[in-house]
Amino acid sequence: MSFSGEAFHAGIHGERLWQFLGRFHSISLEEKEALLPFLTVTRIPKNKFLQEIGYTCKTIYFMNSGLARIFYYKDEHEVTELFAQEGEIIVRVESLFTGRPSRKGIHILEDSDIIGINASGLFQLYDTHHGIERLFRKVFEAEHLQTVLRLESLQFHSAEERYEILLKETPNLIKRVPLKYIASYLGITQTSLSRIRGKGQSHRVKL
Repeated sequence: MSFSGEAFHAGIHGERLWQFLGRFHSISLEEKEALLPFLTVTRIPKNKFLQEIGYTCKTIYFMNSGLARIFYYKDEHEVTELFAQEGEIIVRVESLFTGRPSRKGIHILEDSDIIGINASGLFQLYDTHHGIERLFRKVFEAEHLQTVLRLESLQFHSAEERYEILLKETPNLIKRVPLKYIASYLGITQTSLSRIRGKGQSHRVKL
């Protein structure tokens, strides 16, 4: 089920989105009103695909509730690139800005309410609403930084360190996400993940 931007006029769905965007840059009421026609809210059930591999990304998604992941295949193995839970955005930036079909997909892990921002409409606002342009430039910069940090973690941290970082930054993910997805996100096998988790639990018991 989908709802248009009109739902935001009534104060439905939008509060969490505005709070998220406000962390990057404050925009005026006029600018918020200009964005409304390009916003939609969609409810997607667990285990469905928000976008399948091979589609061109034309939408920026905000997780109003629920949980999703970006994934791809490498050497016939499925790899999880990113998790996004309520209060976060999820977007295949490489497809959004190149206009090319993506080799990555977006998989819904929990029943989710998702706010879509039509990218074409958004970009048209840049010329007349510079606050909106500044806001989303900062949002995309933050997403790029997240990608860089993710790559550096894979390059410079051990599997145990990556797991501890994940526990520290998003402790609830371990309870919400199947371990096979956690393992692929960390770049290890599920057997290795079980060993790391077992070692950690043993240390906590001793303490």
